[in-house]
Amino acid sequence: MAVKEVSIGDIGARAAQADEEFRGDKMLINMGPSHPATHGVLRLKVELDGETVTKCDPVIGYLHRGDEKIAENMTYNQFVPYTDRLDYIGPIHNNVTFALAVERLANLDVPPRCKAIRVICCELARLQSHLLGCGVYGMDTGALTVFMYSFTQREKLYTLMEQLTGARFTTSYTRIGGLMRDIPDGWLGNVRKVIDEMEPAIDEIDKLLSRNRIFYDRTVGVGVVSKEDAVAYGLTGPNLRASGVPLDLRKDKPYLGYDQYEFDVPIGTSGDCYDRWLVRLEEMRQSIGIIRQAIDKMPDGPYYAEEAKKIFAPPKSKVLTSMEELIQNFMIVTEGPQMPAGEVYFEAENPKGALGFYIVSKGGGVPYRMKIRSPSFCNLSILPKMMPGHMVADVPVILGSLDFVLGECDR
Repeated sequence: MAVKEVSIGDIGARAAQADEEFRGDKMLINMGPSHPATHGVLRLKVELDGETVTKCDPVIGYLHRGDEKIAENMTYNQFVPYTDRLDYIGPIHNNVTFALAVERLANLDVPPRCKAIRVICCELARLQSHLLGCGVYGMDTGALTVFMYSFTQREKLYTLMEQLTGARFTTSYTRIGGLMRDIPDGWLGNVRKVIDEMEPAIDEIDKLLSRNRIFYDRTVGVGVVSKEDAVAYGLTGPNLRASGVPLDLRKDKPYLGYDQYEFDVPIGTSGDCYDRWLVRLEEMRQSIGIIRQAIDKMPDGPYYAEEAKKIFAPPKSKVLTSMEELIQNFMIVTEGPQMPAGEVYFEAENPKGALGFYIVSKGGGVPYRMKIRSPSFCNLSILPKMMPGHMVADVPVILGSLDFVLGECDR
């Protein structure tokens, strides 16, 4: 009987062919829009080769509410509550950014006290947002304890918001030309007490997770975004800075007097999930420093632009005692703050990134056109680029590191 010689190379080729035939076609699965790991009504169409992601397409639009068209059918102040529902994790920051955009259209500058109060509100919103982002990210990677620590501190911030605005979550605190009301007596002392307690809590969160071996292995080198890709895809905020791009609108295009505050801009080196985690931790420490400075040099004076009689409604005490103020209040409430014709674009450093409002006015109290540049929408555009090559188990880790919110994606 003749014996057929078979080389080792032939055996390997046959094994590879059999493996390919066994594997068959790639699998297409849907993550979301009702999935806890997608942080809201986001659907991911994921193509898999075994356990490896070969393609990922994010699908949004399940929460679409038409905020931009709604804005074109109501006065500027009436739209303020709708901005709460954009990035609803740090709603008061949206209020302030929208007010600043309209005030730029009106060429209006608010008093120093109003600016300082708005700075405190914006940085408290950044703390709210990052505490939730970091706490939930702990759960995404399998660490529940961090969630308990971060939400304990976040609850204290809600109490501060309730003391200031009357609402814990959707604040609607700003007005075009000022604020709904001045800060109550003793509120700054309460803020200082809360941030003094929060600083060691952030350090504890850092110790709990940043050197945890499991967390470290699941985030280092995962979801890497290069500096060039981050810029090309329009990433902003912590996601951009984690990739090594030192862009922070508070520093580069100062507003609200941010150029008068001392703070550092945390920058990453690798652009991976771990860097995005570290950047947000350090940003919370910097926000606490900014709040302390704002409290220390809180100026006296009005909390609204007194000269803007066609824009800001007078205080209730004057409305009830003076006919001129009563008429002024009636006109602003019924017709809206009176704006000149023109167009303007303004963006601020929202906790998620650059939040921008493009407003076209034909005069009067209602915008003719409005476009909202939401940071989460742009940040999600990087997913088809960064997901392929990772395992299925990495998908929640990468998503959580982007820290997006669907309320502003769908607008």
